[in-house]
Amino acid sequence: MRRFTVLVLAIGVLGAGCDDDSPTAPSTQPLVFSALLSPANEVPPVTNVESSGNGAMQVTIHTTRSASGAITGGTANFHIQLNGFPGDTVMVGAHIHPGVAGVNGPVRVSTGITTGNTVALEGGSVSVNVMGIVVDAATVEAIANNPSAFYFNVHSPRNPPGFARGQLMRVQ
Repeated sequence: MRRFTVLVLAIGVLGAGCDDDSPTAPSTQPLVFSALLSPANEVPPVTNVESSGNGAMQVTIHTTRSASGAITGGTANFHIQLNGFPGDTVMVGAHIHPGVAGVNGPVRVSTGITTGNTVALEGGSVSVNVMGIVVDAATVEAIANNPSAFYFNVHSPRNPPGFARGQLMRVQ
């Protein structure tokens, strides 16, 4: 019995030396996600003149972490490309939402593209970068743990709920 007690104490001492408060710097590798955007992925699917286009989005999230490596927040950089839409299409929103395919959810991360800060699709196409969007720790953690439970979509006056949508996929 004494040997068992010594063994348990030894394991406890070793475990105490391996706690999460070690001064080792956590990885600063960004999290990268992409989504292929389609009007058919919207809920309900887009069937008007904006149903002709497609696009892609990539978001790079630079995380901030505690000394133990826990995510404490982050900043997101978005690259959005849209093609084949009507020449008068205007983006009045672009967001990450929680929701698996076929399910709509509330805005979780806004790019800052709004009705007061629109982006016109000149000739039906656009490539736009949005940098430095602050993302809270819980959202970064949730997206990192289950990216396919989130989607990105873009909104227009013709299709306020969204005119192109795609589920997030982890790239890096």
